[in-house]
Amino acid sequence: MTEELYESWTARQESALYERRGGVRRRQAGAGPKPELDFCDRVMLTVVHLRTGLTHAALAEMYAVGRSTVSDAIGQIRPLLATRGFSVPERPGLRLRTLADVFAYAEAENIDLRLDGTEVQVRRPRPGKPGRKQFVSGKKKQNTCKTTTICDGSGRMLWSGADRPGRMHDQTAMRTEGIAEQLRLHPEVHVEADSGYQGLAKEFPGQVTVPPPKPDKDAPQGEQLAHREYRRRQSSRRICVEHVIGETKKWRPLQRYTGRRETYPETHAAIASLVSDRTALRPTRHRTSTELVLVRDTVC
Repeated sequence: MTEELYESWTARQESALYERRGGVRRRQAGAGPKPELDFCDRVMLTVVHLRTGLTHAALAEMYAVGRSTVSDAIGQIRPLLATRGFSVPERPGLRLRTLADVFAYAEAENIDLRLDGTEVQVRRPRPGKPGRKQFVSGKKKQNTCKTTTICDGSGRMLWSGADRPGRMHDQTAMRTEGIAEQLRLHPEVHVEADSGYQGLAKEFPGQVTVPPPKPDKDAPQGEQLAHREYRRRQSSRRICVEHVIGETKKWRPLQRYTGRRETYPETHAAIASLVSDRTALRPTRHRTSTELVLVRDTVC
C-alpha cells in the first residue's frame, strides 16, 4: 500500500511546493530542512489514528514529534486513502471507485449485490446554524451521517459511500447517487436489499428484491408461515452486508465520529478502502448443489 500511495503523495508534495515557490525549484533536490517523519511513518500514523481514534496529541507523544506534525501527516495521507477505491476480489491491482464501476463489474462477473445503509452519530450543529435539523435521524433520534454499503454474496465489500445527512432516507440517498440509472443501464444485475428500498423494488421488480409486506393479523396461518420463511431466506442471503458494515464499525471513528462533520466522508472512505482490502481476501462462497424447496405450493 505504501508503494501504491508514494507516487501520489510525491506528486501532491511537489505541486504544493511549486505553488509555494511560485515557480520551478531553485535549489538542488534534497536541500532544505528534513521532515521529522518519513512517508512510511506517516502512513502508519494515519492508519493507527483511523483504527483507534487516538488524538493528535497522543500520537505526537508516541512518535516524539509536535502535534502540528501529526496533523499535517494525517491531512496528507487520509485523502490518498479515501481516493484509493475498493479492492476487486481475485483481481489484484484493480479497484472500484464509482457506483458505475460496481454495476459494470457485477454484470461482467454475474454477481448478485447486497445493499444496506447505516448511520454514525456526529456532532450536533451549533444553535442558529442553517440546516441544523437535517442531521437529525428519525430512526436514531440523534444527529447522524448516513452511508450505504454494497458487497457480494461472499461478504466482500465492493463500494461504500453516498454520505448524506441522517434525516435523508436510505432510498433517497441512493437515488441521488444514481442507482436508478445504473439499474436501467445494467438490467442483468440483481440487488438484495431490506424493506427500506421498497420503492426501488416496485420500480425494478425483476432486479431489486426486498422482504414482502407483512400479512394481516387475520390472514391464514399458512400465509403467515410462508411469509416468515420467505423473510428468513431473504435475510440469510442479505446478512453478509450486515457483517461488512459491522467490520467498518470496529474502527473507532465510525462508532461515534467526534471530528468535524465536513471530514466525515473522507474518513469513512479511507476506512472503507482499508476494510475492502481485508474482505477481498475471502474465498468465494459456492452455492450448494441442491436447494431447499417446498413439497407443496400451499400450506394447509
